[in-house]
Amino acid sequence: MRIRWLLPPLLVLLGFFCYPLALIVWQSLSTDTGFGLSAWADVLGSAEFRTAAWRTIVIALGATAGCVLLGTFLALVIAFVPFPGARALSKVVDTVLAFPSFLIALAFTFLYGSAGLLGTGGFLYSQWGVLLAEITFYTPFVMRPALAAFSQVSTAQLEVAASLGAKPGRVLRQVILPEARPSLVSGACLTMLLAMNEFGIVLFVGAKDVQTLPMLIYTKGIVTFEFPQACVLAVLNVVFSIALYHWGGRRAAVETA
Repeated sequence: MRIRWLLPPLLVLLGFFCYPLALIVWQSLSTDTGFGLSAWADVLGSAEFRTAAWRTIVIALGATAGCVLLGTFLALVIAFVPFPGARALSKVVDTVLAFPSFLIALAFTFLYGSAGLLGTGGFLYSQWGVLLAEITFYTPFVMRPALAAFSQVSTAQLEVAASLGAKPGRVLRQVILPEARPSLVSGACLTMLLAMNEFGIVLFVGAKDVQTLPMLIYTKGIVTFEFPQACVLAVLNVVFSIALYHWGGRRAAVETA
């Protein structure tokens, strides 16, 4: 009976994930004369791949750090600083979650593009422009779990700490942040995973010199029609993402324990 219930989701998993992934792996091994590792050797030995991989990691780490700092700050303000419009601010930030990422890139183009309101085109089309756009888009992925964690902090703990003479900074470090650490780790890992695979922001910002792994896959597969190499890059990107996912899961489990 249990196998009967497991069969439909298993078929969906095999059809929509395992089968396409197997095709990509198969194509990565294709050569003009049959099968081989020539595409893998070309990709792994190219400076283009190393540059794209390094830039992807740098942008993902920078976006994650920025999102953690900004998201934690916004969550702290909304949760512990009473002011009119706190709930409205929370809802405004949450609405970003409903937007596709390329809308943020288009908004930045209207603001910072060469023909935009501020006219700082050089900044937008650099790595810093991509980083700022990703921080803007992914901050709610950190802020929302942090806000949920802060709402679970007992006011009695804060009152006891204040009555013992603890200053706000010490209360923040020793009472509030430890309670929210598992949520912050989970939000940071999710943000890094999404930033590593971000494609829409880089493409629509138009940063031609910012070559990340997703952009390199697009270039190889769509622009230059080097399909085996694009498949190799796709497999490597999947491996990196799965490794990061499991690492983040273990980190979140350790923090929760």
